[in-house]
Amino acid sequence: MSEPRIRVIGGGLAGPEAALTAARLGCSVDLFEMRREVDGKAILTPAHQTTEFGELVCSNSLKSESPNTAPWLLKQEMRRAGSRLLDLADATAVPAGHALAVDRVEFSRRIAEAIVREPRIRVVREEVTTLEPGGYALTIVATGPLTSDALSMEIARLTGSEHLAFYDSISPIVEADSIDMSRVYFAARWDKGTADYINCPMTREEYEAFLNALVTAELAEAREWEKAEYFEGCLPIEVLARRGPDTLRFGPMKPVGLRDPRTGKTPWAVVQLRQENLRADSYNLVGFQNHLKFGEQARILRMIPGLENAKFLRFGQIHRNTYICSPRLLDACLRLRTRPDLLFAGQISGVEGYTESMASGLLVGIYAAALRHGEEPTPAPRATALGSLTHYITQAEAKHFQPANITFDLLPHLDEETRKRIRDKKERHRLVCEQALAAFDAWGALCGLRKAEPATL
Repeated sequence: MSEPRIRVIGGGLAGPEAALTAARLGCSVDLFEMRREVDGKAILTPAHQTTEFGELVCSNSLKSESPNTAPWLLKQEMRRAGSRLLDLADATAVPAGHALAVDRVEFSRRIAEAIVREPRIRVVREEVTTLEPGGYALTIVATGPLTSDALSMEIARLTGSEHLAFYDSISPIVEADSIDMSRVYFAARWDKGTADYINCPMTREEYEAFLNALVTAELAEAREWEKAEYFEGCLPIEVLARRGPDTLRFGPMKPVGLRDPRTGKTPWAVVQLRQENLRADSYNLVGFQNHLKFGEQARILRMIPGLENAKFLRFGQIHRNTYICSPRLLDACLRLRTRPDLLFAGQISGVEGYTESMASGLLVGIYAAALRHGEEPTPAPRATALGSLTHYITQAEAKHFQPANITFDLLPHLDEETRKRIRDKKERHRLVCEQALAAFDAWGALCGLRKAEPATL
């Protein structure tokens, strides 16, 4: 009789990362994904367009790769821990200045390939509606922002708490050949990294006309499962526009550091476009998630200089994001306190962002493997980015809990003497990163992460 397996539910980012990590550490895994083909028809969520693993439904960016930034630190720790998905992201990277962005189609394909090649992983294409053990040693719930209604009810039954819902976003994508390149310029903010972003400059008059069109635009109809609880870190552009005439200019249309090389001047406002894939045949509008009707989007977005004749491959959308109140429910190893055989990872656990979801999947895979081998897992140290992200979602004030990206605010501050001695912010961040990586290396050695090798066929 075979030994009990680990069940991983969810084929987004956290689920495959958890499955590949646990398998690499010697565990047998069943990876469940509800998106599937039935009688030639695709069963999808309201936001997904494919049944592929690791589909990126919003942007294609995994954020900054600039040394000594918080996103860079998190990725450095993940690389040292052997993150398989981050390896694949590096292998499918597209030009994006100082950020790590991927060809989303190739990224998904590589994830599927890695899963198929891992003999310890078995893929099951069906919806999971119960979290009873059912013969599994452990279950990892990584069902993401659009957890099915049936499984949401099951989680609510087990936790005794209601889910909180807010909107998440999908930015529009335009065909590269439809951009009027005579009206735009390539640049990276402050010339950091290579000039990979297309910048659409606006005069004050153009900006004000665009703003007026946004605040008077017709919204898309809300569906039954939608409720206006926007996440402050991912607001629709029309909501930002209604907050004041300069809100967009200090947000996604910020012109600072984007001097137009043709004029030598900084525009009044700028819309940035980021390359979507390795072929560079499409670009997404950075930070332009919205909840407008498609016809309204086409009309208003074509007011942007350079996009007058834009062909849209995808319009912006808003969709639900569901997550649990982790501070009340999870322990330091992301186990449900009342059911320690259940672990949570990804956006449903309260992290926000692609990299953060992968990071939580990586951690849960490590913790589940330790438990499966009869060991008590050692939580990632608080001094690390991985540990600080987990500390936030498990220790934040439960009453006002909202999902979080990795920032230096989550990491421990330097001691008071060092803060008084070093006033330069960049140098402080460098020291925080140095301490974090040292703490990570000690933890990684303790957990034997560097000794783990991928299984071979």
